[in-house]
Amino acid sequence: MVSLKAKFKYEMSDEELNSYVSKEEDKVIEKLREKLQPCVGVEAELEKLAAAKKYYLAVVSSSALRRVQASIEKVGQNKYFKDVDVFSAATSLPKPTSKPDPAIYNFAMEKLGVKPENCVAVEDSKSGATAAFRAHIPTIGYTGSYEEDEKEKITKVLKEAGVNIVIDHWTEFESALQKIEKGEV
Repeated sequence: MVSLKAKFKYEMSDEELNSYVSKEEDKVIEKLREKLQPCVGVEAELEKLAAAKKYYLAVVSSSALRRVQASIEKVGQNKYFKDVDVFSAATSLPKPTSKPDPAIYNFAMEKLGVKPENCVAVEDSKSGATAAFRAHIPTIGYTGSYEEDEKEKITKVLKEAGVNIVIDHWTEFESALQKIEKGEV
């Protein structure tokens, strides 16, 4: 909306803009609640991580906070992430931005009191992988959400963006995490 306002020299109050943003979020959240499914295998990995009590789990996203929280709730993963552990580049930051800007990762680490070398990110996009890399966080690339004919291309994109290791299925996660923890990748 901001770029459309500039392009067409149209003025709109913040109240009117926020009204459109809210309506758009409502529609997206409605669709997510209808159709969203968790990635195959992720629940088992989250369960193991939570049971180990060795890791602190957080969500760091470019999406609006309401959308992220609705997604987490829809797939039943809210038991792993408290609201204070969910960070949105669009709504958590004092000045909204989005990945590949590492600001949201830096903000989350500051709030959680952790350093990049004590974190691991999982990213499935160039912008997300780039943001994690720029924040100096070891990163696992995930290609399981892509169609088979796209996986080779996205693997290359993720590696070029700085991921340490790429997995295609969540059953590979534990091994990838161990390699990062041991400094093997």
